[in-house]
Amino acid sequence: MAVQISPSILSADFARLAEAAASVPNADWLHVDVMDNHFVPNLTLGLPVVESLLKATSTPIDCHLMIEDPDRWAPAYAEAGAGSVTIHAEAAKAPVRTLRQIRAAGARAGFALNPATPVEPYEDLLGEIDMLLLMTVEPGFGGQRFLDVVLPKLRRAGELVGRRGGQIWLQVDGGVSAETIERCAEAGADVFVAGSAVFGAEDPARAVDELRALAEKG
Repeated sequence: MAVQISPSILSADFARLAEAAASVPNADWLHVDVMDNHFVPNLTLGLPVVESLLKATSTPIDCHLMIEDPDRWAPAYAEAGAGSVTIHAEAAKAPVRTLRQIRAAGARAGFALNPATPVEPYEDLLGEIDMLLLMTVEPGFGGQRFLDVVLPKLRRAGELVGRRGGQIWLQVDGGVSAETIERCAEAGADVFVAGSAVFGAEDPARAVDELRALAEKG
């Protein structure tokens, strides 16, 4: 599948989110981390900010819900117009129902696994999802160091997806940079979330192009 770059606004200036979105017109997605200070020890933003951001950019919004009750809240993000909504395996109590609600509302359904969460127990859910997100850091904060321990799991995930013959995207999130993105691509990822590597650069759009070129090499 084609390489896709999803810059994370977690590393952008929260007072200038519309400007941050405009600075990466070549991005495939704009990754929005929703954190509630319960599922993860950080508090970011919620549905009202996502709704405002949707009005300010034509780039599809990729919502990553790191929240305690995604079954309750996830469908609303899809209904608001997010192009992709991802829930966490560790938080969802009714994942099949919630994933189906996300799809029914017109968004791609994503399913996220923390670094220590194995992928094999969720093989039967692959038919319910459009994207599998493997966290390559512990969720909650940007700027963390990439965890190479996730790469074997990424390869196994690719094998499971390939076995089913589906068109499921494999996304990685956490510590993705010019130093790590080729390894992720080689292991099977095709959607790359990058925060500080993009918004910490002098030219965010150029950083997106450079990351895409590196991933295509992998």
